Amino acid sequence: MKSRSRLVLGALGLLALGLAAGWMARVPSGPVTPTGAVEDAKGWRAVDVVAGLEHPWALAWLPSGEMLVTERPGRLRVVRDGALVSRPVAGVPETIGQGHGGLMDIVLHPDFGYNRLVYFTYGAGTMEANSTRLARGRLADDLSSLTDVEVLHTVHPLKAGAQHFGSRLLWLPDGTLLLALGDGGNPPNRVDGELAREQAQKRDSQLGKVLRLRDSGSVPADNPFVSEPGVDPHVWTLGHRNIQGLARDPASGRIWANEHGSRGGDELNLLVAGGNYGWPRATYSIEYTFGTISPHTSLPGMIDPVVVWTPAHAPSGLLFYAGDAFPEWRGDLFSGALKRKEIRRVDLDADGRVLGQESIRLGARIRDVRQGPDGFIYVLTDEKNGRLLRLEPEPGRE
Repeated sequence: MKSRSRLVLGALGLLALGLAAGWMARVPSGPVTPTGAVEDAKGWRAVDVVAGLEHPWALAWLPSGEMLVTERPGRLRVVRDGALVSRPVAGVPETIGQGHGGLMDIVLHPDFGYNRLVYFTYGAGTMEANSTRLARGRLADDLSSLTDVEVLHTVHPLKAGAQHFGSRLLWLPDGTLLLALGDGGNPPNRVDGELAREQAQKRDSQLGKVLRLRDSGSVPADNPFVSEPGVDPHVWTLGHRNIQGLARDPASGRIWANEHGSRGGDELNLLVAGGNYGWPRATYSIEYTFGTISPHTSLPGMIDPVVVWTPAHAPSGLLFYAGDAFPEWRGDLFSGALKRKEIRRVDLDADGRVLGQESIRLGARIRDVRQGPDGFIYVLTDEKNGRLLRLEPEPGRE
């Protein structure tokens, strides 16, 4: 049975209305109580599946049962029958394999069984001028190579350094694709003479945004700002620092995102089209140097976070669990954590209200969290010798 309240956060009814309407700018709901350490989750065990992955970033299942795993230095790997295929998939474009950059997220086209198309993101350019790119390629039947690789979108403006590429992907039921992007980096990084983070509030910039694109990379006609002069038509939401996880509740259609704050102030957000999520005008974060980023945690016309993690959680992959292996966890969110080396289970009720949180402590930086076809939870650890783990019910659990 689900645990009951420790952290009940209001105003989600307005957000649900915003989802139905397509966009909204919500009246602030007031302060959010940051959460730090929580109790440990029970009734699970972690099983090693594969080792020897170099800073793995994302995984995706093929209909035939194999897994595709991206490695940040720029390799695409195949896991078959519980073993890592020795030779990487050929045809992956050259990438910036430094800092946060490299080969990042990967998803299959919804019609993969027909077209064999794989979509992926990677950092491209130089340390002085780089960006996130969205590309696709056709996976060979024998899984040895990608062919017909084409860049569908190059994020603008260009930025310097190797921080805040963002890069999570999420297909929507209408066949459009969400692409989450970072703000360009921490101070002293600058874009067009201003601190890079200011890009998150600039509506003609794609940095610090979630974009919505067609599968061809073009702009959907019903994007929230498509008719507004001076606003980039790809923009779906704005005011983000660096989203690292996207997940959708298939029953309600709610779309969740977790994103990094600076020093503390990491956020779990409920995304609605056209929403402004505040960064850096409203934030629970402070500077890494302990200075103030903003005196505001909430502002009119900006959407407040649902959960704030302080001290830093350093969120990564995000999963909305809908499987049968852990029936008591069905309908909950699972947020990976790089800094805390855990997965945070966020206990939700049917209306999307947060009831509480628990920690699945794994002792390694967590980069991605996914539900497998078997209903188990699969996890990638962000290490030089990274691992693929499977979370299973503890033996003997009733």
